[in-house]
Amino acid sequence: MSRILIIDDDLALCRSLELQLKLHNHEADCACDVTEGLALASSIAPDLMLLDINLPGQDGLSALPDFIQQNPQMPVVIMTGEPGNQLVVEAMHNGAVDYLRKPFELNSLLDVLNTFAGQKGSGHHALEPAEEPAAGDTAVEMIGAHPLMTAIHKTIGLLSRSRVTVLIHGESGTGKELAARILHQASTPGQPFVGVNCSAVVPTLLESEFFGHEKGAFTGADRVKIGKLEYAGEGTVFLDEIGDMPQDLQGKLLRVLQEEEFVRVGGLKPIPLKARIVAATHCDLEQLTRTGRFRQDLFYRLAVSTIELPSLRKRREDIPMIAEFLLRRINRKLHHPLTAISQEALDYLSTGDWPGNVRELENVLTRAVALAKTSILSREDLGHSPRAACEMESAAQSLSLVDAQKHHIQRILTMNRWNITHSARILQISPTTLRKKIADFQLKPAN
Repeated sequence: MSRILIIDDDLALCRSLELQLKLHNHEADCACDVTEGLALASSIAPDLMLLDINLPGQDGLSALPDFIQQNPQMPVVIMTGEPGNQLVVEAMHNGAVDYLRKPFELNSLLDVLNTFAGQKGSGHHALEPAEEPAAGDTAVEMIGAHPLMTAIHKTIGLLSRSRVTVLIHGESGTGKELAARILHQASTPGQPFVGVNCSAVVPTLLESEFFGHEKGAFTGADRVKIGKLEYAGEGTVFLDEIGDMPQDLQGKLLRVLQEEEFVRVGGLKPIPLKARIVAATHCDLEQLTRTGRFRQDLFYRLAVSTIELPSLRKRREDIPMIAEFLLRRINRKLHHPLTAISQEALDYLSTGDWPGNVRELENVLTRAVALAKTSILSREDLGHSPRAACEMESAAQSLSLVDAQKHHIQRILTMNRWNITHSARILQISPTTLRKKIADFQLKPAN
């Protein structure tokens, strides 16, 4: 049962809504104006408020911020008979969770109640308040408690003792630059971190970006320019998407790594290389060397030590932790009063394949927070992945109902490393039922 506060000067409507809500096991209180509504909202702490726009004295739309400030956890639904859509935009901008245009069906109101008032007391994970970063705070962190992540941090710690060249490999969105920054912070925190995206710089300008140039080296070079390698000093040069580097520049980079010095374009004086080189790619560089697209000798120079970043689907146990961390950051960025995420939403996130990895997860959560109507992020707020829907539809067309059920159960079990309790919760069945289905379908963990 939910307690609803109705603020409307139409006494007949208030009485009608009060009786209809009572038939559906809800309790309703009514107020005729903003002043009475604020007093009632303060005394009864309703689960949801229905607020009319056209009220005597102060209108509902201008009073909306006062109601939200008084009780930030209370969802407010605006209702009005006005036909204009500008009011809808203004109401949602000012904090309303929904908008009902009079006359509305009772089912529309009940749907709103099921969505918002029903969240009170439901299982969810509270988010810690997002703290503003301290001035000058440059700390970086890679979230995850999976053994693979622990091993990566151990490797980074060992590599931070020396200036050895490092090659980071991983799918897009796994955090290759983040790993490079963690290594930089652990080894030379007071020095520059210089990033170069090898796929985003015009090939003809890449050499100048790397090495710098002397005045008059080419048309338009009207002054001396310091390159990335020189500017980095004793810090770190991060070469992102190294697999896309032009072949002529690959040879010049190889020489820099061999000789540990370089020359500005148009210059003669060698400049010592003091920075650590960290390269990253999502490509299989060994395969590129076999096809002649990447120099084998450069590959061996770069891969003195390697870090392999796992995809998100290989460490699903970390997804709830990562999601909560990202939500705190998104809250701070968007100034959104999100306080929690539902367990159902976390379960949904944990079952995704996330081909874009953490970057894709962050984009989905950012969109969800921006469009969220309550302070608790729900499964409905996350929407649906068109790609995932197409893949599921394509697979379903070729499977019988029994085979589809078997395939889905096997997939959920594999995703959760055969954790029966967690898998049963995601499947919304009891652990006993899940064990019976495992026996019926003769399912077994993959070796």
